[in-house]
Amino acid sequence: MSSNSVPRLVATDLDGTIVRSDGTISPRTITALSRIETAGARLVLVTGRPPRFMHTVVTAVGNQGMAICSNGAVIYDMHTDRIVAEQFIQPPELAEAACRLRAAIPGIGLAVESARELAGDSRYEPGNWDGHASIRRLPDAELFSRPAAKLLGRHPQLSADELLALAAPAVAGLVTVSHSNGTRLIEASAEGVTKASALADLAARHDISPASVVAFGDMPNDLSMLAWAGTSYAVANAHPDVLAAVDHVIPSNNEDGVAQVVEQLFPGPAVGRPGRRR
Repeated sequence: MSSNSVPRLVATDLDGTIVRSDGTISPRTITALSRIETAGARLVLVTGRPPRFMHTVVTAVGNQGMAICSNGAVIYDMHTDRIVAEQFIQPPELAEAACRLRAAIPGIGLAVESARELAGDSRYEPGNWDGHASIRRLPDAELFSRPAAKLLGRHPQLSADELLALAAPAVAGLVTVSHSNGTRLIEASAEGVTKASALADLAARHDISPASVVAFGDMPNDLSMLAWAGTSYAVANAHPDVLAAVDHVIPSNNEDGVAQVVEQLFPGPAVGRPGRRR
């Protein structure tokens, strides 16, 4: 997309990108995002969060736009508070992926996430997000018996990067695995289901080409989306792999970097600069 073009679709990750370190979205960012649909473009929030953790965000942005949740597995209409599409891991692949992960990464705990709940084995350690939710502890026969939006794996010692390096070859061709910097956590979706695949499908429904899309992110689970979009931005606090992959690096999530860019793409009162070209 040329510097003079107005995007037809703006896609942004949430946590670490527009959500600040204190867990809030700034008034400046909310105001900036409101310009997108007002200008006739589309806003799509693209996140690893399941729909059940979207309510505060939906309220903050005024029930506008669409959301791609669970790393592409769920499409959620924020206007109507309704799930409109799902692409889940099916039980045979879910059980096989679990078997391979346990063999490749001894000590890993596993959980299965649907759009509305989380269930886990006896080893799965709750994290910051799911620690506030009720985790059902189930035997394998029941845990892997239903389709799942995501298969989660958490290890007592290994970092997310270390886990991803071990998990990716173990489940290649079976599920798609990534991480969003959760503490010692990896996330798997159905094979081929990513933020990019869901965003591409959504854009195609509205006859929007990648060249007319700008995307913002910060973590490895954003890489596919950032590669697909015509113009890509990483906040300054992003993972090194993301910083190396994007067209532009902008100020951090705590400095309203995304808002600074949106203000320039959809002109109006703005403060700051959109960052440096890479």
